[in-house]
Amino acid sequence: MLINLKLYAIILNYIKIGEIMDSIISNFESFLFAEKRVSNNTLTSYMNDIYQFNDFLKSKDLDIKLISVKDLKSFLQFLKEKQNISARSMSRKISSLKVFFKFLNQQFSIENLAIDLTFPKLEKKLPNYLSEEDIEKLLDYAQKDKTDLGIRNKIILYLLYVTGMRISELVCLTISNIQFDTGFISVNGKGGKGRLVPIPQSLATEIKNYLNDVHSKLMGKKGNRSSEYLFPVLYSGKVKHITRQAFWIILKKMAFQAGIKATLSPHKLRHSLATHLLKKGANLRSLQLLLGHENLSTVQIYTHVETGYLRKIYDKYHPRSK
Repeated sequence: MLINLKLYAIILNYIKIGEIMDSIISNFESFLFAEKRVSNNTLTSYMNDIYQFNDFLKSKDLDIKLISVKDLKSFLQFLKEKQNISARSMSRKISSLKVFFKFLNQQFSIENLAIDLTFPKLEKKLPNYLSEEDIEKLLDYAQKDKTDLGIRNKIILYLLYVTGMRISELVCLTISNIQFDTGFISVNGKGGKGRLVPIPQSLATEIKNYLNDVHSKLMGKKGNRSSEYLFPVLYSGKVKHITRQAFWIILKKMAFQAGIKATLSPHKLRHSLATHLLKKGANLRSLQLLLGHENLSTVQIYTHVETGYLRKIYDKYHPRSK
């Protein structure tokens, strides 16, 4: 049987290129996780984007070390025309490529082809939020459920609104994050950046009662398990923290039963708090610290309400501070 040596060499070279790229992508994932310390959601998004880029390179028989800016722009054009993705999604994919090529340049001396890529213009949308009346209806409804799960859900709901935490930050809270002596919660934010968020004394007391009376029961009927997670659940015999998706479902049900017609998500509670604080006179710098935004410009989207210019902050103006 005769072997086409030229074709055989091409196949071997293609396999070799694929193996090199797989190794690079694996190293990139480790870099994001260990050095950049991105959140799980960001890690997943970056990796999905880079896997998609790798699939494009394979379809064109392109070697990452030999591609040009033209090839990179062809990939973006492919996304725009064939995948019909939105400007916001395109912006995220460009961000992923910029991080990836900066990594390639630093670790493998591959030219940073993405450095001059420009982001598409995004339409600035005002954040959706609930009125203070709807928030009161939701919190009042949460008070009515005296079951163990009902008490847990109430604590999560109150914490989400009172602190403005992201749901991904809240579900991972541990008992040691609660500083009962100072009235603060230590929050591990995006990129591993920590911040301290104040909570009212009344809520701190409710959390104490929850830990004493309910916490251990959430890990099985016998109540003989222990966990550092503030909101533990039992999955397939293992204790883990409640997931974002699980509480999203719970929140939607609570909102419906409370008679709230507006669509609701955990992130909308965060927007609601920011809006209510600004309406009552909190300044943008204080809001930046509370919400854990790296740049002040990020919180300027909330200036669709009257700010009142740098007056008082949390203790005086927070809707649930008393």
